[in-house]
Amino acid sequence: MTQPLTIALSKGRILDDTLPLLAAADIHPAEDIKKSRKLIFDTNHEHIKLVVIRATDVPTYVDYGAADLGVSGKDVLMEYNSANLCEPLDLNIATCRLMTAALKGYELPDGRLKVATKFVNVAKQYFAEQGRQVDIIKLYGGMELAPIMGLADLIVDIVDTGNTLKANGLEARDLIAPISSRLVASRAALKVKHAQIQPIIDALSGAVERQKQTALAD
Repeated sequence: MTQPLTIALSKGRILDDTLPLLAAADIHPAEDIKKSRKLIFDTNHEHIKLVVIRATDVPTYVDYGAADLGVSGKDVLMEYNSANLCEPLDLNIATCRLMTAALKGYELPDGRLKVATKFVNVAKQYFAEQGRQVDIIKLYGGMELAPIMGLADLIVDIVDTGNTLKANGLEARDLIAPISSRLVASRAALKVKHAQIQPIIDALSGAVERQKQTALAD
């Protein structure tokens, strides 16, 4: 008997980019995810279900075994930082950069820095590696406001086009990590359900490669 398999998907932009990859791997939701208020979806495979949750919750669902596979941004995985999770595939979607940013032309003080971010663990590790002492201020959004209001010297945030920074008088400074969305699995699920999971990884890998080739051709 085929074991049930659950795939956790991140809401928002990542979901938009993930659905075509799943379709290329012959995994189709039984109804239109974007038009439904449901959170759990059947697929064209009786044993495969999709759950749609907040991006920041995907690693938790996979880590604790509530989902066998997940699609999550590298930024979220870096912040969650669990040894139980592995990333069998870079999906090469929802690409952006995790960076520091400050007011344009602002000279950083020599001493302790105030850093505003929602990526608390990543920021602590990054500045420790830089040998800089920092006070981390956790915010949940509107990071650009922190330097403007004098709350922080720097922010650590996701940068896509950089237009939001520019519109608020900020500039990107240092690259912490390039970001893309990854297929994530727990080590336990990979071991116990390897025969079911590996074909999905292979199919998604083929879909990612085809997308890359199409992009190069364009």
